[in-house]
Amino acid sequence: MKNVIAIFTITLLSFNSLSQLKTPDWVKNATIYEVNVRQFSPQGTFAEVEKQLPRLEKMGIDIIWLMPIHPIGQLNRKGSLGSYYAVQDYRDINPEFGSHEDLMNLVQTAHKLQMKVIIDWVANHTSPDNIWVQEGKLDWYTLDSLGKIQPTIGTDWWDVADLNYDNQELRKEMISCMEYWVREFDIDGFRCDVAGWVPMDFWNDARAALNQIKPIFMLAEAEGKEFHSAFEMTYGWEFHHIMNEVAQGKKNAADILDYFERVKLPTGTFSMHFTSNHDENSWNGTEMERMGEARLAMAVLASTIQGMPLVYNGQETSLDRRLKFFDKDSINWEKMDLVDFYSKLLHLHQTHPALIAGLGQQEPIFLTTKEQKDILVYSRQSGDDRVLVMLNLSNKAKKITINAKMLGAYYNLFTQSKEILEDKQVITLDPWGYRVYYR
Repeated sequence: MKNVIAIFTITLLSFNSLSQLKTPDWVKNATIYEVNVRQFSPQGTFAEVEKQLPRLEKMGIDIIWLMPIHPIGQLNRKGSLGSYYAVQDYRDINPEFGSHEDLMNLVQTAHKLQMKVIIDWVANHTSPDNIWVQEGKLDWYTLDSLGKIQPTIGTDWWDVADLNYDNQELRKEMISCMEYWVREFDIDGFRCDVAGWVPMDFWNDARAALNQIKPIFMLAEAEGKEFHSAFEMTYGWEFHHIMNEVAQGKKNAADILDYFERVKLPTGTFSMHFTSNHDENSWNGTEMERMGEARLAMAVLASTIQGMPLVYNGQETSLDRRLKFFDKDSINWEKMDLVDFYSKLLHLHQTHPALIAGLGQQEPIFLTTKEQKDILVYSRQSGDDRVLVMLNLSNKAKKITINAKMLGAYYNLFTQSKEILEDKQVITLDPWGYRVYYR
């Protein structure tokens, strides 16, 4: 009887997720690119981002994620420019980035290129001088024993003020602010900061309200099945940390197989996989620091395993320094050495039926075992369509022997040559080497 109840519960969760989400069709083959507007160009403006949209579209990007676009608080500001995540007004734009018209132009240009735009939404906290504080709405905030607003407990975020979601008026206004950007600017969704620190019933209400305007896409900076009643996509944090540890020799292929045996998300939902993002780059180190020579193999893994791949701005130019978070620190775009690498991976994700995310997503079929700790081979299949990935997860050359489950004629993604994999054929992979085949 317990098994029947468990199956019913999982089925109900999946049904509720799908009926609530109403995921847009464009999501299934989409790729995502995170833009740090301040550091994206010397000017640090929406207009400069807009100029690069054709290049990003050509590289294989579908979704542009803009880090927070709102004015930044002055009170308790960190650094010279402050944190994007200390929002002063949810209905306004950071004047450093441009005007409302500039943002509108960016969104319209993206849409003309068949791209989508989502914005970062910081619902957990505001700046201490947010307009709500100025208006005297202190009951919208978490207060200390003296009745004063306070930062989020347990953090060093002394530049923000924690919000009180027991207050229903706060909830209504927060949702109204989110609706504003969808209605007025036609944005396509939200990446929701520290989503796990905001009550889940708020996110469910927000999603239902936003769906009344148009089908949107929502990404939670959180991990866990419970978030998928309001979010199509959550962060693949645990898998990201596994990739870091594999690159550092602390874990191996067996840990990757264990992860996919254990982690199963509700039908129609998926994870975002990445080798870098703004938090990782600024606080935990560049992909070179964390992954070293394994970084490209890990990018292949993140782009071909189930879910949606993320590229952080500058990765296509081998961004090899930690970008400052509270001060100006523009990306140097001179190198551009990995555009072709990412283009091939992203275009494959966009076009290959076996790599779709969400409804119809095909789990990886692992063709190596936990005992083969230094190599990982897996396929993604949809009917006769197939992607076959081979990874060397070590700093020494490794040999892979083709067996019956790998046979056939394929295109080699990175050479674009046609190859026939034959029984007992031996393929040698360089240290941290990779092959991606498709048909």
